[in-house]
Amino acid sequence: MIRAVDRNDAETLCNIYNYYVENTAISFEQQPVSVPKMQKRIEKATLPWLVYEKDKTAVGYAYASQWKARSAYRYTLEVTAYVSQTAVKQQIGTQLYEALLLALNDFPVHALIGVIALPNAASIALHEKLGFTKAAHFQEVGWKFNRWIDVGYWIRIS
Repeated sequence: MIRAVDRNDAETLCNIYNYYVENTAISFEQQPVSVPKMQKRIEKATLPWLVYEKDKTAVGYAYASQWKARSAYRYTLEVTAYVSQTAVKQQIGTQLYEALLLALNDFPVHALIGVIALPNAASIALHEKLGFTKAAHFQEVGWKFNRWIDVGYWIRIS
């Protein structure tokens, strides 16, 4: 079941997200996110945040956020999804993204951007399956785990 997130999901979302923070270069955050900090992110959201619930437990989430703060970017959003390590390869990311894209039809959106730490074949495949195309490749813009990490931007124009 996919539903809107609420602040009570914060702990579970932290458990999902912090795996990526602590063990991968997928997130460029370097310190785990606390439950209060995640609750604040949820409460401040003005765009959809969705949760994939399986057996009454959130196993993935996706959300949209403003891409950049300046006014001319107001029709461009960044989209993101994270899936629990216990639920990967079950098409949960795809279902979350599809639901998120549908929810975004209610907003004045022209472009969606997926930001991908590279390499990440699974995320690239997800974005391209849903109509995103590669728009940019930035070399060595992130430093995590004592190495430089490239970032790619994938874009979907509505």
